[in-house]
Amino acid sequence: GLLGNELNKQTEWDILSRSSDNIDIKNITTWAHLLLPYDTIINCIAFTDTYSNDKQSNWDINYKAVIELTDYCNYHQKKLIHISTDYIYSNSVSEASEEDVPVHNNTWYSYTKLLGDAYVQVKSKNYLICRESHKPYPFPYSQAWDDVKTNGDLVPKIAQLIITLIEKDAKGVFNVGTEVKTIFDMASEF
Repeated sequence: GLLGNELNKQTEWDILSRSSDNIDIKNITTWAHLLLPYDTIINCIAFTDTYSNDKQSNWDINYKAVIELTDYCNYHQKKLIHISTDYIYSNSVSEASEEDVPVHNNTWYSYTKLLGDAYVQVKSKNYLICRESHKPYPFPYSQAWDDVKTNGDLVPKIAQLIITLIEKDAKGVFNVGTEVKTIFDMASEF
């Protein structure tokens, strides 16, 4: 995906792809052997159709697959870097922090991402959760909201912040982002 490719571009870390490596994310037993050489696993996989009513795809990818990957990492003593989303804070307090209780909005995406995060927090023996939002660079859309605020940013900036956390061996939950701005302001940066 967009973030995984950017992490690879900036670091040259190995990347496994659902399409190129023929990975069925819903069945870890078919691809777990590909993870054996690594001490740290970065999970960028998600069903990201944020307003989809496809409950099953959200459950299978954003929750069940996270359970399997967390359990795998525990069993093989690997650190799990789990990429999450700021969507879990939808309808929550303004400028939510890591200490605030996330309140999901009425989408299967945000709900299943929240459940996946919770499983990692409760069950993982060694993890980093990065809650973030990123947009493509260059910004490909002809219009941008001027009334929607975010601390998300263009994917190169978000990737660099995540890389810094990984290189510092950070553990726990981090909201990864830059200064609060509108989507329009972010799009106007270049």
